[in-house]
Amino acid sequence: MVVWNNSGTMEPTFLLEGFRGLKSVHAWLSIPFCLAYLEAFLGNITILSVIWNECSLHQPMYYLLSILAITDLGMSMSTLPMILAMLWWEAQEIKVGACFTQLFFIHTFTFLESSVLLAMAFDRFMAICHPLHYSSILTNDMIGKTGLGCLLRSAGVVMPTPILLRCYHYCHTNVLSHPFCLHQDILKLSCSDASVNNIYGLCVVIITLGTDSVLILLSYVLILHAVLGIASREERLKALNTYFSHVCVVLIFFVPLIGVCMDYHFGKHLPPIVHILMSDVYLLLPPVLNPNIYI
Repeated sequence: MVVWNNSGTMEPTFLLEGFRGLKSVHAWLSIPFCLAYLEAFLGNITILSVIWNECSLHQPMYYLLSILAITDLGMSMSTLPMILAMLWWEAQEIKVGACFTQLFFIHTFTFLESSVLLAMAFDRFMAICHPLHYSSILTNDMIGKTGLGCLLRSAGVVMPTPILLRCYHYCHTNVLSHPFCLHQDILKLSCSDASVNNIYGLCVVIITLGTDSVLILLSYVLILHAVLGIASREERLKALNTYFSHVCVVLIFFVPLIGVCMDYHFGKHLPPIVHILMSDVYLLLPPVLNPNIYI
């Protein structure tokens, strides 16, 4: 096992510990992960294909759904191949450059998913609460700019993280506790002052995920109030069906995310496998379940 000092003469190679204590059942563990990857890939590809080929679905709501499907594909492809390589071939070593690249994409797609869910909530808010202004505000051009803005915001807030980590010195053992690279996991190995990363990470989470969740909650409260005020029972049921689909997608993303945050802060006494499984659920659940809600 390699130990790094502050000389900075050697570029570190991280070891992904993966599923501690479960090495004897790696082959069996690979089955559900492989099925999850296939379901996420096929489900999201199906959504994209249907929207692409069906002209009646070329609308803002479905364009946003396409962006969500692409985001889910990116999130699953950032993590699952590495997990399967570890389970099948015991591929634990990862170069620091590849690790920081994976970290960048994992966190970028996480923030991007939050941004897209906020855009979808605004889309439903306009469609249900202000239908007369819907087509004039949510044009195809506006959806394109919204998608680009979400991507730039997500990548922009994550970019400083691997850059700062690259400048740190690592003097602890090089074993990461997860089967993929995460910011907090790498930060534990640093012997440099990590206060900048900690403060920056906290601010980013509050400004992005915190703000997005509050605005999404507010929009759905307003949507529910508007739906319950609809006189026609059929129109109310139709609106509620769309409403509950979006609520399910939001819960699938934010509930595991909140669970991971609680686990990091209050679950230090829990077995390591619990932390690993929580992170796996948080990253794998949305790509796998979102297509089942919309298909």
